[in-house]
Amino acid sequence: MHALKKNRPLRRIVLAGAATVSGMVLLLSMKPHTSAETAVAVPAPSSSSSVSGGSSGSGSSGGSSGSSGSTTSGTKTVTGDTVQTRWGPVQVRITLKNGKLTEVEAIAYPSDNPRDQEINSYALPQLRREALAAQSANIDTVSGATYTSDGYRQSLQSALDSASS
Repeated sequence: MHALKKNRPLRRIVLAGAATVSGMVLLLSMKPHTSAETAVAVPAPSSSSSVSGGSSGSGSSGGSSGSSGSTTSGTKTVTGDTVQTRWGPVQVRITLKNGKLTEVEAIAYPSDNPRDQEINSYALPQLRREALAAQSANIDTVSGATYTSDGYRQSLQSALDSASS
């Protein structure tokens, strides 16, 4: 005969109570991921001469149309739209020299927890290399960083659109 089927209700009560307490401790120790609504984008540093641009017009970015740019002797710096992703905002700033993409910098990206930091530590350099090699926003998604890659691509495209107008 099984040990719990014997006539010992106190043993069953103690085991059920211990299992319930253990389950509650595990449940309460889990931390929720921060939502995109509570995340705040890092503002772009202001430059000496800035020109406001429009949004990319794609309608899918969901970000603000805060594109701004500055020009210094053939070099133009433009900040793309802030794109809200599932895990937080993504925004890039590009530098063009004589019409060629010379620098791409992620100025806002999810970094609220260690997992976000781990993902973006390998995804952002790879996205930057691909953007510089492609000279466009036609870049591949980084495996494991789908939302960041999509937001990066949309913000990059809005910056390129603003730079060309």
